[in-house]
Amino acid sequence: MPHHPSPLQRLRSVGLRPTQQRIALARLLFSGGHRHVTAEDLHAQATASGVVLSVATVYNTLNQFTDAGLVRILAVEGSRTWFDTNIADHHHFYVEGRGEIVDVPDNHMDISNLPEPPAGYEIANIDIVIRLRPIADS
Repeated sequence: MPHHPSPLQRLRSVGLRPTQQRIALARLLFSGGHRHVTAEDLHAQATASGVVLSVATVYNTLNQFTDAGLVRILAVEGSRTWFDTNIADHHHFYVEGRGEIVDVPDNHMDISNLPEPPAGYEIANIDIVIRLRPIADS
């Protein structure tokens, strides 16, 4: 069984001071496998588990986690920011109308014919979002 670092270990490993709020949010974020969450979703989960903090604090903490490399931002919809606990390179399906994000399984996608980055730059990663909608009945 693989060892999963505790919330405290995760925070310390990236140099973030383990405040009570950070530990509580890290515990919620990382306790059930990889997830895609919005700050509002995480705030609701925190409130339901008895953790008292503002949505702004959740946003700030998620942005700190992003800067530290613990989560990554997914830009799939203009009005919402999603945070992904899986920081490995992978792609996503986005289910329109349901606001649901699902990892593309196995990532056996062949990405070819990429442009050369401008001088002095390299490609850091490629985020592909494949938008899905139900097939309309005919």
